[in-house]
Amino acid sequence: MSVRSMTGYAQARRQGAWGEITATVKSVNHRALDLHTYLPLEFESLDPALRQLVRKSISRGHVELRLSYRPSDNNAGPALNRALFDSYLRALKQASDISGVLADPDPNRALRIPGMLAQSDVDALPAEVEAEALKASEQALQSLNVFRTREGAETAAAMLVHNELVRQNAESIRALRGEVSDAIRTRLDERISKLFNGMPLEPQRLAQEVAYLADRSDISEEVDRLNAHVRELDQLLSQGGELGKKLDFLLQEMNRETNTTLSKTSGAGEPGMRITTLGLEIKTNIERIREQALNLE
Repeated sequence: MSVRSMTGYAQARRQGAWGEITATVKSVNHRALDLHTYLPLEFESLDPALRQLVRKSISRGHVELRLSYRPSDNNAGPALNRALFDSYLRALKQASDISGVLADPDPNRALRIPGMLAQSDVDALPAEVEAEALKASEQALQSLNVFRTREGAETAAAMLVHNELVRQNAESIRALRGEVSDAIRTRLDERISKLFNGMPLEPQRLAQEVAYLADRSDISEEVDRLNAHVRELDQLLSQGGELGKKLDFLLQEMNRETNTTLSKTSGAGEPGMRITTLGLEIKTNIERIREQALNLE
């Protein structure tokens, strides 16, 4: 299963002796499936079937599906709603009589009133037109998913690049473990020397203190878990499918391990500063992955 973006646009047309149908569909980011259909009066009865088509093709995103229909008969087109137009004229005259203000009918404004123009012979459409409208919609959705798959592959490739940088920086941090331990030990020796004014400390007690601080500053587990998350992210992107919630959780864990690493090495002198620089690079790349993940289905 491929990785798909939530952003895309596609259009499909169907033509015949009955005329031409155009289906347009576009999608943008959204945490769930937010579907909106925009249909001519002729196709309002198709709304449930169209929604079902979309749900089969798309699981997340703000989706807009539009249909337009142009009959082949040049005489078949919008017709004036005479009853509504007469009501408009009566209401205009009544308002003029009440207010005493002369109000001339404006046909341009009248035609903008919803329902003033209606497709003539709505119920007399050829039987195949509705089926063709569904086919046009299905074709547009297929094209949209081709586009979204291509966009998703490009996004996933960029995410993998950032994930590899996370792995490289994590390995650089691992390589500094020994220097961190040495820096912690040196710092402890200096503190003890100040506390005891140069007086020797019992070797066993000193060894205990060093072991305690060394254990608290050891970052092996954090780096191991971070690398495990990096491998899992690579695997998720290669498997494809719906990734949104899984990626969000995984990136939170990667951030948590990085923060713990930085906390443990904050007092490790120059090696600790180098780890801080590497950790901030890791957090930057995690955030870049998160931003790109928001666009995946």
